[in-house]
Parts: sequence; structure tokens; C-alpha cells
Amino acid sequence: MIRAEGLSKYYGQFTAVEQISFSIPRGQVAAFLGPNGAGKSTTMKLLTGFLAPSAGASRIAGHDMQNDRIAGASRLGYLPENGPLYLDMTPLESLRFAADIRGLDKVQEAIDRVVDSCHLEEVLHKPCGKLSKGFRQRVGMAQALLHDPEVLILDEPTSGLDPNQIRSVRELIARLAKTKTILLSTHILQEVEAMASRVLLVNAGRLVFDGSVQELKAKGPNLDEVFHQLTTVQG
Repeated sequence: MIRAEGLSKYYGQFTAVEQISFSIPRGQVAAFLGPNGAGKSTTMKLLTGFLAPSAGASRIAGHDMQNDRIAGASRLGYLPENGPLYLDMTPLESLRFAADIRGLDKVQEAIDRVVDSCHLEEVLHKPCGKLSKGFRQRVGMAQALLHDPEVLILDEPTSGLDPNQIRSVRELIARLAKTKTILLSTHILQEVEAMASRVLLVNAGRLVFDGSVQELKAKGPNLDEVFHQLTTVQG
């Protein structure tokens, strides 16, 4: 489960995130929407413990990510926006490095599983610095999945992918959703209908909608129009 409890983040007089609360159960895929600068990535960093909140708390699989972050991180797979990679490493070296950091058993078995899931076979021995943005994104996804976590937080998981790669990510997320809790952000509204059953929409650092995809669609003639309506009204 992913739980946000009154999460807030302030930078001096600037409010990045204010009083965001929600809970996502196992087996649910929730899409996290909002315009640029709305607070999506900041909220995800607060949820994962990457940033400390100014107020509130986040819990991953029951673990408080401020006071019990190591235990929570062992249950979490996180793909940040433009996830960092060591560009001189190959995907195989990156995965072995990540496995070593996590102290995984059956390392080769875990690597084989994510290489197959993320379709990395053809680039496994090429330096990450020479890979396309799409392949780098897939390496980041593989790292997030390496330890078979219960919870996934994915910031723009289809960014830079071509249509065939996007389709394979959709299929992967659909398989993972049977046993995992997934929160993903996207700017592509079609991805919401294709991958998620629930929508969390933020604007100006506040949660302005929390409901099913069907409930969101019922608010207007199409998702584009509903998104515009909800994100152009402040407060």
C-alpha cells in the first residue's frame, strides 16, 4: 500500500505541495496527473523518502518513510523522472551494481527476469551513454523491478518510448498490477485510460481530484477538457 498523510513541502514562502492525502491499495494502478510545476514529482519524492516533508507523513507497505526508510525502500521500486544512470556502465553492469547494493540473492535469476520483462537483450552490453532515451528509460525500469518490490512509483515511465515500447510497458504494468501497488505519473491522457483504474490530479500543489477514470471522464466531454477545467482553477 502507498499512503500519503497530509504531505506538505514548503521552500520559504513557496508552497510546492500542501496537505495531500490518499491511500492506494495492493492491486491498484493509480495515475498521477497535473500540469508542469503542479507538484507531481515533489509528491513522489516525498512518498519515497527522497525528500523530507515539511509536514505530514508517507508510508510504503506500512513503513514510515521518514523513520523507517530502509525497510520501506526494500519494498519499493522507484523510477524517478529522467532516472540517473552511470553512463559508462552497460545495462548489465548497472543491474549487477544495483543487485549488489540491495544485497540480493539469486542475482542472475533476478537480472534475467527484468531483462526479459523490459526487453533489454539487444543493448545489454552497450554503454548506457550510447543508448537512446527510450532504452535508458527501460534500464531504469529494470532497476526498479530488480528486487521484485511490492510497491512501484513510476515518474513518467513511458517518456521517450516509441509506440511499440509504450505498448510493452502497458502490458508489463497490467501484469504487475495483479500483485503490486502502482502509482505512475504521465502527461499523456490516453495512457491514463490504458493503464490506470484511478486518477489523482494535482494543481498548484493541492489534490483537486481523486476518483476512478470513469468518474473523471463523466465531468466533461473528454479527458482533455476535464483536465483543462480542473487545472485552470486555482485553490
